[in-house]
Amino acid sequence: MQQLIVIEGPTASGKTSLAVTLAKKLNTVVLSADSRQFYKELSIGTAKPTLDEMEGIPHYFIDSHNISTPVSASQFESEAMELIQGELAHYEKLILVGGSGMFIDALCLGLDPIPTDTPTQDVLRKELEKTGIEPLLKELEETDPEFYHQVDKQNPMRILRALEVIRFTKIPFSTWRKNELPKRPFEVVRFVINHPREVLYERINQRVDQMIEAGLIEEVKNVAEYRNLTALQTVGYKEVFDYLDGGTDLETCISKIKQHTRNYAKRQLTWFKKHPDTIWLDAKPTDELCREILQVVQN
Repeated sequence: MQQLIVIEGPTASGKTSLAVTLAKKLNTVVLSADSRQFYKELSIGTAKPTLDEMEGIPHYFIDSHNISTPVSASQFESEAMELIQGELAHYEKLILVGGSGMFIDALCLGLDPIPTDTPTQDVLRKELEKTGIEPLLKELEETDPEFYHQVDKQNPMRILRALEVIRFTKIPFSTWRKNELPKRPFEVVRFVINHPREVLYERINQRVDQMIEAGLIEEVKNVAEYRNLTALQTVGYKEVFDYLDGGTDLETCISKIKQHTRNYAKRQLTWFKKHPDTIWLDAKPTDELCREILQVVQN
């Protein structure tokens, strides 16, 4: 059976270099499960790997879509499964790398066959733009309290998805999610890179400084026409929009990006802990991590 090796970790944990090193050892390719690296228009704020960083290893789902056509977890699952069972079927092992837990789970575990409705999506996006997230959270609490108490309240994409289903079907989102998940034609082995908290936070701070130096402000200006899309209602972009709107100064903007990225990293780690079969690896040089993973997957 084909094996899907998953490299997870919070932002700035070193996933990209580990995935590339591992892919070279196994003579395979990398699939990205980062919910913003799909988009051709976003690079600096998403820490998208450069061609140099990819070191010649083919990467899928990097620069694969336009930001004007948002990619859902369901669409990612469908496109990735088609790739794995088609073009990539001859690989004995494949590497999936990313920090977007919902997208990783969509591929590794499958998704319930939950309906979608584009007109409802459009209405909800406009409501988010006009009134913010609070009225939508209140609606979710009233219509599906079970999911409301589980969901990440800082993640607009998940709030909108739940409300889309509730409004369209008149059935709580939590009810739809209880259906039996589809079986997978591959074995999944999951690894999380785990840094001491203070080390991770310092890596995050350094990365944000590097993003600013690399031209993050200019990148955000270039995608201003799309600012209401979910992909840009995220850390690193919404703070810069606030700065460009005159809501804050640059120093405060940078400080907020660092703080909100640290908060996001904590939520990522909480998500990864949901899966008891995941192997947690203490952070160390990439070659050593690679050897540890190879010992597991080659046995």
